[in-house]
Amino acid sequence: MKKLVTLLLIVPALALAIIVASCTKEGEQGPPGENGINGTDGTATCGQCHDSGEAFLAKVIQWEASTHATGGNFERNDKSCAPCHTSMGFREVIETHADTTAATVQNPTPPNCYTCHQIHETYEAADWALRTIDPVALRTDGTNTSMGQGNLCSNCHQINPPNPMPVVGATEDVTITSPYWGPHHGPQANMFTGNGGYEIGSGYENSFHTANVESGCVQCHLADPYGVQAGGHTMNMTYAYHGHDVVNKAGCLECHTNPENLDIKIEETKAVIDGLLETLKADLIAMGVLDEGDHVVPGTMPSLSAGAVYNYLYVLEDRSGGTHNYAYAKKLLDNTIAAIQ
Repeated sequence: MKKLVTLLLIVPALALAIIVASCTKEGEQGPPGENGINGTDGTATCGQCHDSGEAFLAKVIQWEASTHATGGNFERNDKSCAPCHTSMGFREVIETHADTTAATVQNPTPPNCYTCHQIHETYEAADWALRTIDPVALRTDGTNTSMGQGNLCSNCHQINPPNPMPVVGATEDVTITSPYWGPHHGPQANMFTGNGGYEIGSGYENSFHTANVESGCVQCHLADPYGVQAGGHTMNMTYAYHGHDVVNKAGCLECHTNPENLDIKIEETKAVIDGLLETLKADLIAMGVLDEGDHVVPGTMPSLSAGAVYNYLYVLEDRSGGTHNYAYAKKLLDNTIAAIQ
């Protein structure tokens, strides 16, 4: 009975709806309205960098040949190493100003475009800007770097003071427990600034570069590239040419206007520093504090002996053959050799 009542109610309602619909008249269509404002092209900002040119590609293939890409040891992703060995760690500590990351960096990547540039933060050309060029307080004594764009590099390419650090004039012995003790492997900012050595004696000064190369590392290491061998984002300083290593002088000629004279100066400088390193190494091996592989021999030794090893490793790891700061490097080695002989 209920179903019958429901059916009797629905049928009239449907009939009424059909009648009303058939009686509704549609008026004439009015004139078309004005077109709306076009939306923003979704790729408009991308084209500021990803255009039909190949400048971006050139930088990528240069970087792929760099030590940053191929030899950065980015698997060293724990809290203390990640700030310089991984891209994510570097970006984190630049923001936090901490010495370590908050945790081990997962899925680490080597230093890359995102490390140094503000990639995909505004999606405009401003993303090419360097992440920071603020002066860096060196870990050795807090001295601030003044290297312009090279300040970016100084965040990592500086001495990581060892523990224990020998003190000039100290009478207490120093106990070293690791063969890897020393100023670590990238002391270039210290050398360029003339800072951080175990400064025995006097007479320390800096070379022309310290005060006059305003952009520091960038001036020479990122100068006009030679293919993917040197310069540009390879950051290398030499390339092979017909069986010889050639210095990429593109960033040097603003000051050193005679390329041939510059080559001679580089060779002479390197010969002096290499000779002093060879002499100091022989002395340290004879003292029993350094091995043939340039590792400190763990043990207890006078502070002077530890300082001598430190200075040897400092100049060796700078790897510029005196080019970064010849006056400081030479005086450091001269005074060290004189003190231990």
